[in-house]
Amino acid sequence: MAGKSYDELAQKQNELIRKMTDGSVLLAPSSAVPILNLTDPEDSLLADIPDDYGDLGWLSTDGAQFSNETETSEVQSWGAVEPTRSDIISDITTLALTAQETNLRTLGLYTGADLAAITAAANGEVIIDKPSRPTPRYYRVLALGVDLTEDGEIYIGRMLPRARVTAKDQQNMAGGDDPLSWPVTITGYQDSSLGFSERRFFGGPGWLALLDKMNIPLASAPAPS
Repeated sequence: MAGKSYDELAQKQNELIRKMTDGSVLLAPSSAVPILNLTDPEDSLLADIPDDYGDLGWLSTDGAQFSNETETSEVQSWGAVEPTRSDIISDITTLALTAQETNLRTLGLYTGADLAAITAAANGEVIIDKPSRPTPRYYRVLALGVDLTEDGEIYIGRMLPRARVTAKDQQNMAGGDDPLSWPVTITGYQDSSLGFSERRFFGGPGWLALLDKMNIPLASAPAPS
């Protein structure tokens, strides 16, 4: 059998490079219906999102920054120069974002206040007290990124079905180019009823058009009964 040159071996397709040119982070109470499918089966566009999910609004140019922190337990054996067994014992997903809008959801997310308890007095004033013993509040969080192609939109989403704020960055009350922002880090936890702590979505008309080039097969239709 004859060999191959590198040019015959290489398969590089710039149309498969994705960039999230726009996007949103949607927040819902933990009691909301979970989003299990992102797109409509008829046209591959976004499916109807339950009303409980609300957009946090404009974010900083950093967008939605996901991180995964893993820890392993390793077995060292006599005579081996590398671990002979390695087990993942921790795999934590976090989402960092800086919300630029001041609205009900960003106020509640940053302060930890119950969204249903944030109301305005007759003169419009809103008061939120910091409790001496903060109660962790869990949410459902969907981060949605959008890319554009000649065949239509591509959606890449990550849903944390049970998540809470685990860190808050400093908030500056000043002038200049930066607005008053609400920077938080959100950590995802397993939802016991769903059996997962994170779900990823890839879809849209543009995604459907690229399946062959990405070598992703369509699922076989179930045989008729």
